[in-house]
Amino acid sequence: MRWIFVMDIFNGEVVHAVRGERSLYQPINTFSRVVSTSDPVEIMDTLAPKEVYIADLNRLSGSGDNLKIIESISSRSATMADIGISSISDLDLLPESAAPVLGTETASLDLISDASDLRDIVVSVDMKHGMVISQSGELDPLELIKEMNDLDILGVIILELDRVGTSTGTDIEFLSRAVASSDHPVLAGGGIRGLSDIHALEEIGVQGVLVATAVHSGAIPIEMIRR
Repeated sequence: MRWIFVMDIFNGEVVHAVRGERSLYQPINTFSRVVSTSDPVEIMDTLAPKEVYIADLNRLSGSGDNLKIIESISSRSATMADIGISSISDLDLLPESAAPVLGTETASLDLISDASDLRDIVVSVDMKHGMVISQSGELDPLELIKEMNDLDILGVIILELDRVGTSTGTDIEFLSRAVASSDHPVLAGGGIRGLSDIHALEEIGVQGVLVATAVHSGAIPIEMIRR
């Protein structure tokens, strides 16, 4: 199982993401039991995670960027980053040391296909209330996962945004169907409460978990993300 530590970065600070409601996010040090700072590099130095997922909330909301921070972090740990890629040229904004995450919120399937020919990418199936968030209208997540089976990608993240930061658990039944539908490694994010959830995900074939809230709350020991 891959343990991927998540940092949502806004205006140079790590924030506590809850349900994708970005206007309500607060600096992580107001919530965390394991760090006393919201500075991304200081958090990296304190927690020393083996693998990191970064969401650049400034880029995703069209209000600046945190690209220099992403470059610095990618020199410390294996890094994947969602910077709201919506064109092929956006791939060049990330260093080679960071795997681009193309989220369905901003990237079309055609763009994902074109990008997979140029870089090692990860695709994030961004979801709310069981449906894919997409510029292309309503999409069935399982059908989308099947459509990507022919693409050369590193993995598929199932990101249930309405569960992010809530510690309400995961949809094991749906994730089991997602694993069965995908020829790529499936990574799960959103709602993970602790070790029991992760063991259940491993049993159904999920190959990696995106964790943040459960680490900051102490439900997941720091040592797990350092493996």
